[in-house]
Amino acid sequence: MPSHTRYFFLVIVLLLNACNNNDAVPEAGNTIVSTRSEKQIREQITQYPDSLLLKENLVQYFREAGNYEEAIKETDKMLLADSLNDRLLDIRATLYFENGDTLQAIVSFEKALEINPQPAYIISLGSLYAQTSNPLALAMADALLQAPKANAQVQAIFIKGLYYSYAGEKVKALSYFNTCLKMDYRNLLAYREKAICLYDLEKYASAIDVLTQAVTVQQTFDEAYYWMGRCYEKLAKKEAAIENYQVALQLDPQYQEAKEGLARLGVKL
Repeated sequence: MPSHTRYFFLVIVLLLNACNNNDAVPEAGNTIVSTRSEKQIREQITQYPDSLLLKENLVQYFREAGNYEEAIKETDKMLLADSLNDRLLDIRATLYFENGDTLQAIVSFEKALEINPQPAYIISLGSLYAQTSNPLALAMADALLQAPKANAQVQAIFIKGLYYSYAGEKVKALSYFNTCLKMDYRNLLAYREKAICLYDLEKYASAIDVLTQAVTVQQTFDEAYYWMGRCYEKLAKKEAAIENYQVALQLDPQYQEAKEGLARLGVKL
């Protein structure tokens, strides 16, 4: 391990062991969902200018509409007034990630972590490092494993699997996802990533078996049906592929990849 990575690892371990894991960390976007219009929300903000909740509702309004540019803009306005608010940085990171800007998401999570070394931020940042093949993902996973108070062993093992998967070491990644599922059979992301590894290894029937297990855990897991569709398509089982793409689309009408899968198979929407 390089010296700078080792130093980073030790700092994170110390921070994790010092933190109180009983303090709940709210998830990004965990605001009161409003059915009001933008105009109504802004009018309320004018009436109650110090209400962070109302401002977060405005961000959520834009997020749900898919208008990430405005959602990020409103979050940045709040950060100008409160630059050390780690929750707002968490929200901004999530918005960037959902909008496909992984690098900016990483920057925001790094700032949130500097302010408040909560396990939730370390898990999020470690996962993004893994998806960008950054070896710091392994350092963060090790830090989580070395900090009992973080109570994040499963997430740490998952991050390692994700890192090796994105690094192209699919067989090694599989061993970590298998460990995740032994520790928690309900881990849907581990099922998904294990199936993707098997898909990349051209083991389509095995991937279908894994995804079938996933939908027994949660019948509404849209990504499992989508990947089953991909596998059946590779196996030249057109009807089964269509059926699974359609289920994925029923569960999430905005599932673009499922739409594209149906289009490849000649199904008009």
